[in-house]
Amino acid sequence: MTRPSRLARYGFADNGARAADLLGPGGLRLWNPEAQEPVDPEAGELLQALSRAADPTLALRQLHRLVDAASRAALRGNGGPVTGPGEEIAAGPAAEAILTALAGDAGLRRRLIAVLGASSALGDHLVANHDQWRVLATGKTGLPPNAEGRLEFGDSTGEGPPTVAALRAAYRIALLRIVAADLTGGRGLEPTMAALSRLADETLAAAYAIAVAGLPEGTAEPRLAVVAMGKCGGGELNYVSDVDVIFVAAGDEDLSAGTTVAAKLIEVCGLVAWPVDAALRPEGSRGPLVRTLASHQAYYRRWARTWEFQALLKARPAAGDLGLAREWIDDLAPLVWHAAERPEAVADVRDMRRKIIANVPPKEVDREIKRGPGGLRDIEFAVQLLQLVHGRVDESLRDGGTLPALRALVAGGYVGREDGETLLRGYRFLRTVEHRLQLQNLRRTHTVPDDPAALRWLAAALGYKALAGRDAVEAFRSDWVSHAAQVRRLHVKLLYQPLLEAVARVPAEALRMTTESAGRRLEILGFADPAGALRHLQALTGGVSRTAAIQRTLLPMLLQEFADGPEPDRGLLNYRHVSDKLGSTPWYLRLLRDGGPVARRLARVISLSRYATDLLTRDPEALRLLADDAELQPRPREVLRDGFLAAVERHLRDGATDPAPAIAAVRALRRRELFRLACADILSEAGELAPAHPLDVHAIGTALSDVTDATLGAALAAARRVHPGPDGLRFAVIGMGRLGGYEMSYPSDADVLFVYEPPEDGPEGQAGAAAQAIAEELRRALGAPAPDPPLGVDADLRPEGRQGPLVRSLNAYAQYYARWSKVWESQALLRARFVCGDAELGRRFEQLADGMRYPDGGLTREQVVEIRRIKARVETERMPRGADPNTHAKLGRGGLADVEWAVQLVQLRHAYALEGLRCTRTLDALTAELEAKLVDRVDAAAMTAGWTLAARVRNALTLVRGRPTDQLPRHGPELAGVVQILGGGDPGEFVDRYLRITRRSRAAMERVLDA
Repeated sequence: MTRPSRLARYGFADNGARAADLLGPGGLRLWNPEAQEPVDPEAGELLQALSRAADPTLALRQLHRLVDAASRAALRGNGGPVTGPGEEIAAGPAAEAILTALAGDAGLRRRLIAVLGASSALGDHLVANHDQWRVLATGKTGLPPNAEGRLEFGDSTGEGPPTVAALRAAYRIALLRIVAADLTGGRGLEPTMAALSRLADETLAAAYAIAVAGLPEGTAEPRLAVVAMGKCGGGELNYVSDVDVIFVAAGDEDLSAGTTVAAKLIEVCGLVAWPVDAALRPEGSRGPLVRTLASHQAYYRRWARTWEFQALLKARPAAGDLGLAREWIDDLAPLVWHAAERPEAVADVRDMRRKIIANVPPKEVDREIKRGPGGLRDIEFAVQLLQLVHGRVDESLRDGGTLPALRALVAGGYVGREDGETLLRGYRFLRTVEHRLQLQNLRRTHTVPDDPAALRWLAAALGYKALAGRDAVEAFRSDWVSHAAQVRRLHVKLLYQPLLEAVARVPAEALRMTTESAGRRLEILGFADPAGALRHLQALTGGVSRTAAIQRTLLPMLLQEFADGPEPDRGLLNYRHVSDKLGSTPWYLRLLRDGGPVARRLARVISLSRYATDLLTRDPEALRLLADDAELQPRPREVLRDGFLAAVERHLRDGATDPAPAIAAVRALRRRELFRLACADILSEAGELAPAHPLDVHAIGTALSDVTDATLGAALAAARRVHPGPDGLRFAVIGMGRLGGYEMSYPSDADVLFVYEPPEDGPEGQAGAAAQAIAEELRRALGAPAPDPPLGVDADLRPEGRQGPLVRSLNAYAQYYARWSKVWESQALLRARFVCGDAELGRRFEQLADGMRYPDGGLTREQVVEIRRIKARVETERMPRGADPNTHAKLGRGGLADVEWAVQLVQLRHAYALEGLRCTRTLDALTAELEAKLVDRVDAAAMTAGWTLAARVRNALTLVRGRPTDQLPRHGPELAGVVQILGGGDPGEFVDRYLRITRRSRAAMERVLDA
């Protein structure tokens, strides 16, 4: 009894059950059912070829049908008995000939199997014409068959034109060869499109010859030109498409016969290959099929609309009188290259694109790769509009093909290199998808199927393979979404950028006259409130002042930068606010105009980050920081500390006791440093706008911690001036949590412990009360409502938490930790470090903490279990209601907390013996654990990646939203802003990458925690 599951490894459906019948003794005789293996090495090679087909099951079924058809035809020819369909294949020379040829010709095997597995329609054709498989055989020279789209008739046509049947056969043979080369030759998209267009030309020429030969006897051959249009004219025809043409007669005397020839040509081509569409002719289907040269000239000069000139970009001589076709094209060329000068021309092109999208059925719009948003039409319309606008003076842009024209636009500087390459990749991807869709049934379609089986076939036909953690369909969808998003973004950028430049240069009076049209255009560009945007533009550019003139120069570029952001309206509004505050200063607009990247940096910052914008509107002078890369670097901690303390001293000299001015100065300094770091962070992944030394998340964490240290130190100095306490009172602030680990983020509070030491022989109660007053004053001053952002000072990690005293003496800490401390408090002390105040007292507290966080002998089994229990409890109790644990950067799976708990558990267990583990930074400790071989290298890499990405996301979320949050959204403008700050790309792909990285981080954490 056979075990068909052994055939499943070749990719056959139904676990190989049906394949066993088709391959076994009753079928192709390639499979030994007893040994469960191919009958010989040649059979094994053929099975491997089948497994590599887009659909191995289809390829096998088609091959079986082909061999069966050839065998039955041979038996019928020899007068032998022919069994009914579906029964055993009769052994014989015909069947052996096919299988022997496949065994001996690797190229034929590869080409034929690829065609059979990719196209049901071509498989049916080969079965019906069972000798045509030979046209795919390797030639005697060892080269593959010619696949350049040439028709081959042999000697069958004699002197005259071919018959319709001969033309049909020659067309199918040429198409077979093109398909085989496309699927196996690695020739790329452009040679395939060129071959299909050449095949169309030759088919049109042959049909033209048949039509002329069929004219009534005595009728003179007319001078008639067949001009290729559309994709055929551009040399980018696909497998199944109407071939667009225009018929041109030389004069009135050629009209009657020319119309007869044109009609016959359309009929022949419809019988042979594809419909010929002449609807692009003047007046469309309502107009005459054939017009004279003079009639065309009159029509295009007087009546033609913009889209008709746009269509003429692809006009090319194809058949008939080629000289007449070239004369027609050359005569109309001046009209084409002046069409963009029409007042309505640019708007017409954009309106046409909108109408195309509007006509796509709503249920198909998200699956349309041609007409839908982000589809082929987006690329074609953007390229053609740029050709119409710039091709008037630059003849290098006058190419009918989309890809050559796009390359010319890039070479001429009209499209950026990166944008051009993105569009080239998108076009190749989308056209390849279109080709594979059409090949399956040789049917005209541009819609990606939603049926799971059809999607799997399509992914396989495109070469996608299953990857670890993601199957082939997911990989295809990810690439499709990414390409479509980039194409749509660049379509808008390229198609509407000329509009923005025009709107920005128009004086306010003229701008008001075009409010409605400009509003529509801004809306298409991405502005949700175009009327509001226009009001901002009018306010910024109105009048004849020098300020307005400079704004009119700047705004085209700035508007484009805003349009590239997730919320263009917010970017423009923020720019208006900054301009209103600084517009009258002599340096502001000069800095934007002449300050190198300042204007574009400003546009990126205020269009992406509410957090940075809020800081800037409170301190517009900070804009100067964007002019100098050195100003986008963190200031040294000593400079920060001295500068903040100096501000306190300036406001509290000469016996002043009111701390408010001093604290206000400190908070203003902190605001400036936060803006510096936020801008550096936002620009670090901004390509050419990035500072010379971009900052990573670790540098940002250290810099924010240094700013917090300086702020706490200055606030402590002010508090001690207000509450001096008894002489000899020592007071120190100990950093905990992210502050202690130099891992502060924008939303982080300052986790601290307050410790004091009374003077020798001094009253304990008086010292304690003074220390309490100092701590309370420090917290109040930094957290009080003010124009500048507050700094929360959180002392909840102190002994007994919120129920315990805010401040303790060093002796009180020692007594508590010796008698009452729990394992979680030892864990919290792992990140304890001295921040400000009395350095000697801070050093002694750190020594006290060492005894708790690095306990002799490490942890007991019970303590390890307790830490795991607390970790599980934290996961269930501290996660905010409604939060998604998969995308919560702080407490989510594989995020910050997961990695920190794993690293800290290893520290508690081994740091007593290994000094390298005695550090407060999470990743430093993880590196030391890796070097000590306490953590596997793969796990360490996974946790490092998870922690780093989560930290970056957490910072970016705050920058975008302007307020603290840890939840990464799955879609929307906030996600788009986060992705742009972190380097750009497709937001959906970014979420997938985040989930993938944090999933690995989570698994690594669990292994470490359970070790």
